[in-house]
Parts: sequence; C-alpha cells; structure tokens
Amino acid sequence: MGESAQDSYQKRWGHLRKVLERQGPFGHPEFEPSPEILEFVMNGCKILVIGAGGLGCELLKDLALMGFKNIHVIDMDTIELSNLNRQFLFRRKDIGMSKAECAAAFINSRVHGCQVTPHYKRIQDFDESFYRQFHVIVCGLDSIVARRWINGMMISMLQYDDGVLDQSSLIPIVDGGTEGFKGNARVIMPGLTACIECTLDLYPPQITYPLCTIANTPRLPEHCIEYVKVVQWPKENPWGSNIDGDDPQHITWIYEKSAERALQFNITGLSYRLVQGVVKNIIPAVASTNAVIAAVCATEVFKLATSCCVPMNNYMVFNDVDGIYSYTYEAEKKSNCLACSQVPQTLEIKDPSKMKLKDLIQVLCESASFQMRNPGLTTYINGKNKTLYMSTIKSIEERTRDNLNKTLTDLGLSDNCEIMVADQTSPNTLILKLKYLIEDVNMD
Repeated sequence: MGESAQDSYQKRWGHLRKVLERQGPFGHPEFEPSPEILEFVMNGCKILVIGAGGLGCELLKDLALMGFKNIHVIDMDTIELSNLNRQFLFRRKDIGMSKAECAAAFINSRVHGCQVTPHYKRIQDFDESFYRQFHVIVCGLDSIVARRWINGMMISMLQYDDGVLDQSSLIPIVDGGTEGFKGNARVIMPGLTACIECTLDLYPPQITYPLCTIANTPRLPEHCIEYVKVVQWPKENPWGSNIDGDDPQHITWIYEKSAERALQFNITGLSYRLVQGVVKNIIPAVASTNAVIAAVCATEVFKLATSCCVPMNNYMVFNDVDGIYSYTYEAEKKSNCLACSQVPQTLEIKDPSKMKLKDLIQVLCESASFQMRNPGLTTYINGKNKTLYMSTIKSIEERTRDNLNKTLTDLGLSDNCEIMVADQTSPNTLILKLKYLIEDVNMD
C-alpha cells in the first residue's frame, strides 16, 4: 500500500513537530507548545531575504527546506560566470539574468509548496509599506552601505509611546557576512539591541595602496584601478558625484580607464570583476563558509518565528582558517548611536573661522562615528532653507561647489545651528548640531 499524504506530512515535518509541540530546556520563557506554530511557519510567516549571492542562495535553500513557504528575495545583480562555483541555484544558461528571479524560479520548482517572490531591484527602491509586511528580514549582503541603509529603515519604522518602544513595530534583522574562511552572524532587535551603526568598527578596514606607487610605478592591475579611483575620478568627475560601486556606469568607466593605464604599463590581469572587487572591497567567498553562516542565520530566523528557543545574544564569529573556531558574545548598544540612540547628534568644532565646508564633509566621511560616503548638507538660516552642498544632482553640485572652500563662519553657520545631512548609508536625514569650542565667535 502507498503512503498516505497525511503520513508523508507527519514524517517530513516530524523533527520540527518534536521541537514545536513540546517543552524543551532551551525554550523561550513565553513559548507555548502548539501544532499551530508549524502552521504559522508554513503559511503565516513572511520572510524577506536581501541578497541572492553566495550567502543568499544558501539562505533561500535552508529556509525553504525548513518549512517557510512565503519568502521574498531582493537582489539588483545579474549572474556572472564566476558566480557558478558557489551560487548553486544558478546554471550556465542563467548568465546575464537576474539573480533574484533565477534563484526564486529554482527554489519554486524544487521545493513543493514554497513560493519565493523575486524583486530585481535595489533595496532603496522600496518604501516603508513594503518592509512592514515582513516578520523577519535576513541579510546576505556584501555591502556595508546596504547593511546600514536597511538598518536605518528598520529603525525609522519603530514607534514610541511616551518614549517607550512599541515592540509590535519591531521587525528583527538577522545579518550574515563572510570574508573568505571567516564569517559572522548576528541578531538585531532594532531599538533594543546593538544595531549595525553601533558596531561599525567591527567591519574590516579597506585595503589601501601608497599613492606614490599607484601614480609612478604601478605593478598590479589593482594599482591601475586605484589610480583611476583616487586620481582620475576626482579630476574628471564624470557624473559629478562620488563613486557608487553598485552603479554599472561608474564601474564600466573605471574599468575602461584602468584598462588604458594597464596597457600603458604592460600590466595584465585586469577584469571587470576585479574592478568591482577593488571598488567595493569585495573579499573572495568560500562556499563552505557561506553554508555555515547561512545555517546559523536560518536557525535564528526559525527561533524568532517560533520562540521555540531563545535567540542568539547577539553576535557570533566563525573562523575555520586553522581548525574550526566560533564564539558568541553580546555586542553592546551605543548610547549615542547615530541610528538607534534617539539622542541628538552634536559635532564639536574647534574654530569655525578656519574649518571649511569641505573639511566638515571630510570629517563626516572619515570619522569612525559617521563613515558617510557622499553626504549632502542643508540648513536653515533666517528661516529659509539653504543647500550647503549636494553632489548627487549635477545642477545643484555646480551651484554649491564654491561653498566647499568657504569657512563655516563665511557660510553663516552659528554655534548650535543644525545641519541636515543626507547620505546613501541611511534612508533617513541626520540632524547634526554644531558645537563651537571657542568663545565669543562673531558670526556677523
């Protein structure tokens, strides 16, 4: 006799039913065993996966096989030949096609009942109403900027009642990252635990090359790319803005200029992918590390969706360079975090008559506290809105370019004045209060 559909169902999900339908030693204090929890996982819970690359493919596979049936995936990239060695949801015929769409089609065809909805877009293309529909958001990103942006979006959606967080407005973030044979996974409860901005210093520093080498004696294709990035781009400024590593036009321009320089110095090995790697500081991925980190992230999603176990608190590091090592610790929430502290941000200035606007922008970009990429600054003077500098719109950049060499005093920025700062690292505008450290500053 053939196996009945009910028997097949009981057998397939028996391991999850054992966890969800009885008490265990690691259960959350509020966990109440019930058959309805598995029903929620399979039919009620809505998961968003951001990124369909090496980590994203593993996440989609793990979540689908774990029973989650309502999954959305966002990725703005297309498939390249070099992806195929580890991004196993793709085939050679998929090269040039959308990662999100191909990954969704593969999972939908292989995991019965699972419905993955693809979005071949940037995360910035969606508003609050889109993100509010999900129960958990899982990130498999290779970009710190994108992490900071989605972190800012989740924090901006929090609601407070007399200063007390309404936890029904909270959407957890599970974030995974890999760097060769090293990886990390973390659980972020926006407004309650350490967020991405709280721990910016944990991200690895970008590799830099001496300017004298890249300018005079380049020996590597990376030197050619850095020269174009550091010297030629600011000089020619093709789009009137800073480099966007996710913009194909920017990468293509850098690739073409780098190829010209590589030819001039007889340097080989330059490729479009290498340009992307240098510009975005991409570290080569290892499939086994992706698998481990994705498994940890998927397990944390399951914990959050069911409360069957207490979630990780809150940051795990993994290293299998020499043997296997993992360690979990609690990353601390910063009391003055730019994103989640609810505290007005103050920037101390020694002498506004000497600090130029370009120096202020440099502080915002290079300071460990801000790490902005391309800030646009506006303020209110005498009740009127004034744009100090904005490079993302060419006409405004041309009109405000002269302000860069003016001092804060020349621009009429008084002590305790507020500057609104917009940057690609956050969906929200940062209000920054200037605090002058010298007395009796004459702003007339």
